[in-house]
Amino acid sequence: MTNPSEHRVAVLGASPKPGRYSNQAVRLLQAQGYAVIPVNPAFGEIEGLPTARSLSDVAPPVHTLTLYVSAARLPAMAGDIVALAPGRVIFNPGTESPALQARLDQAGIPWLEGCTLVMLRTGVFLAGT
Repeated sequence: MTNPSEHRVAVLGASPKPGRYSNQAVRLLQAQGYAVIPVNPAFGEIEGLPTARSLSDVAPPVHTLTLYVSAARLPAMAGDIVALAPGRVIFNPGTESPALQARLDQAGIPWLEGCTLVMLRTGVFLAGT
């Protein structure tokens, strides 16, 4: 898939605060033409996009799920993440979760540890998808 507009990206833990990396990811994804779905129960809209309250509110397909929530919160979300069946999951720095990574392995969902912002800025975000 080489056309960003055909690539749906859910940003779990998206924030309306411009200084947050999750907000920067939403903005950069939008600027590069990706279909972005911010996910955060506390906000109805982020950067002009309607916000899903939870992963169960996100309609498939999701090609990439990028994580911006603390690693401690991820095991409780594992069921929803596996049910969403994203094409891949990106564990941004600080979100690494061996428990979730094992669940993804069991479900056959590819994952990687990396920085979404760096991947977007260096042109490798779609590599291998």
